Amino acid sequence: MHMNLRQLEVFRAIMISGSVSGAAQLLHVSQPAVSRLIAYTEQRLELVLFERIKGRLYATKEARQLFGESESIYQNLQRFNELAHGLSRQAGGALRIVCSPSLAHGLLPLAIAAFARVYPDVRITLAGLQLSDLVDRVTTQRADLAVAMVPLQHPHLQVHNVFRNRVVAVLPPGHRLLRKARIAVSDLRGERLIGYHPDTPLQQAIQQMFDAKKILPTRVAEVEQIHVACAMVQLGVGIALIDELAVLNGAWSTLEIRPIVAPIDLQVRLGYLRSEPLSGLAQTFGGMLENLEHPALHRVVARPAGKP
Repeated sequence: MHMNLRQLEVFRAIMISGSVSGAAQLLHVSQPAVSRLIAYTEQRLELVLFERIKGRLYATKEARQLFGESESIYQNLQRFNELAHGLSRQAGGALRIVCSPSLAHGLLPLAIAAFARVYPDVRITLAGLQLSDLVDRVTTQRADLAVAMVPLQHPHLQVHNVFRNRVVAVLPPGHRLLRKARIAVSDLRGERLIGYHPDTPLQQAIQQMFDAKKILPTRVAEVEQIHVACAMVQLGVGIALIDELAVLNGAWSTLEIRPIVAPIDLQVRLGYLRSEPLSGLAQTFGGMLENLEHPALHRVVARPAGKP
């Protein structure tokens, strides 16, 4: 036999309050109604859920086990009801976005801030993830949009380029290279560099720059995230090469930024599930991201069809 949602609600109320009267108050119903429903539930489940001992109600071992399992069901139901309520008023909803880690610090907060000014009641979740997780979240419909600095190659994804993303140098105040408006790769010879894991698109682009000039860089540290590299620059460990969009929101304002003279662009891509229509919110966010205005945003002139 099965327990329906109303029975689950009454059962949970008794477990939380510890009594039939307490459950009745929580649910705004009569005590006899609670008693009848829980008795019917025990009959249907063929389980004793509560025992009365000297006038007090005690949950059985079976009830405690069921209660542990019931919490996740109840929380999911709450989220469902919240979303349905928002959609019914056309004033809410949810948008799930995943992105490359560095874009979570600069580009995406800027885009989300612009979106939130127009749609303040929409709940947005943002996660900075590596490539395999980005693709998995979208293809399993656990995310609506992916914004990535890596190729989103998957047969179920529709992808187009949005921005070109340049490599720039982050320098501490007083550094010798600040006298230059633009830094050549050869200017970095002998500089103490904070680098990244070799598998990251940013580190691969940086390595290509040095390989093209036959320069062996001096790496003093390896980190996983750009904001950690910037923190090290601020503390005098060395200098860092980062993607320009990572500092769009004005983070690390005490550090200086200089463009690198190198023919390398790190494309920013927007990806979404090809087989499912995008929600109105996802379409709107994609359009706002594409039309975001900032001096550091270099737009892609042409892109594949399939605009959201």
